[in-house]
Amino acid sequence: MSADTRPLPELVSFLETLPEPHILCDRQYRILAANAAYRRTYPAGRSVVGRTCYEVSHHYSVPCDQAGEACPLARGLNSGQRERVLHLHHTPRGEEYVNIELSPIRDGSGEIGWFIEKMEPMNVARGATDHHGLVGRAPAFQRMLELIARVAPSDASVLLQGESGTGKELVANAVHEASLRAQGPFVAVDCSGLPETLFESEVFGHERGAFTGATSRKPGLVEAASGGTLFLDEVGDIPLGMQVKLLRLLETGTYRRVGSTELRRADIRLVSATHRPLREMVAEGSFRQDLYFRLNTFPITVPALRERASDIPLLVESLLGRVAGNRTLKVSPEAMRYLVAYPYPGNVRELRNVLERASLMCDGETILPEHLAEDILRPAAVPAPRAPAPEPGRDWHALEREALRQAVAAHRGSRRELARTLGISERTLYRKLRELGGA
Repeated sequence: MSADTRPLPELVSFLETLPEPHILCDRQYRILAANAAYRRTYPAGRSVVGRTCYEVSHHYSVPCDQAGEACPLARGLNSGQRERVLHLHHTPRGEEYVNIELSPIRDGSGEIGWFIEKMEPMNVARGATDHHGLVGRAPAFQRMLELIARVAPSDASVLLQGESGTGKELVANAVHEASLRAQGPFVAVDCSGLPETLFESEVFGHERGAFTGATSRKPGLVEAASGGTLFLDEVGDIPLGMQVKLLRLLETGTYRRVGSTELRRADIRLVSATHRPLREMVAEGSFRQDLYFRLNTFPITVPALRERASDIPLLVESLLGRVAGNRTLKVSPEAMRYLVAYPYPGNVRELRNVLERASLMCDGETILPEHLAEDILRPAAVPAPRAPAPEPGRDWHALEREALRQAVAAHRGSRRELARTLGISERTLYRKLRELGGA
């Protein structure tokens, strides 16, 4: 590689013309330049130039890949190609998810000398409490967000698969909000609540006189979603007779209102969701294989709450803000211990119900174990914390550490099993344990 590692002034000047936040880094992770869009989006008390990208974005003392994260720069050095990752960055506004696209720049000898990073905030999710949208930091949650970030800008059909109560409609709305159709409508259809006799007219619309009771022309939900996203929830419950009509819509982009011969063109992006095993239903003959393949263009698994147990303190604070009205409630360390230990077969929906009940049972400002339902208190094998727990507040790092302490205290298996229970890698678990002081 050339001895002169300074980037060309023309390259730095070019960055200033780009509308998105960009930084220029060298092979040693040092930031050499940050454009005006970056400075506007991430204003800081001092310049980022001369500092390492991992220190600025993550407050790490080592590169991301040495701290258990995916490092786009390390990937780019290895592949020599453009790399994309989703990272949780520290910003003046708090922790935010950011899409990073890194492009290697070669010097005169043909070797990689620098990297340009483009940063796009992913505003549909947060790494700290938020009373709207998706909230989480667990690896399983972040893997889901990476897939959302990949597919959202396209018009590809998305199939969300996950257990009931995991928040699939919120995820579908996140796909919509991160897409080029975000200014268009988001129309949700609960397929399990539509009888076969009404399904076609509700989805495709009908003409006056098409059937008894059709006293006027009615546009369907496909038409209502024009220019935006149509979300079919519980798509596995669509009757077989209607599946062929949905398949025709996906294959041709056209449909007919009930009672009409006019072919209408649909301008929608389809997102569907189910908790049912569609592949098994295809084998049984209760779901069309060709429709399954059309819906399953880009599958995304929405993780169960037990697969992201480390997010429970974050979700507790976020959900309390939604169910407690104007009250400012917090959860005692003892109550939080029970909330973290419970397996939640009903997932986030069940956690919300648990907190709503607890808020009604609590007359003060702090939810205690006696305010929780008996089902939550029943697991008697959960021991008391080894050390006094910090009072939960808005210090999410402290809450995460406390949740980890409780999980370690309650766990009786191997570290591998504990990592799997928490939804994190063993490497990340050991790093977090070191931060706890070898808990």
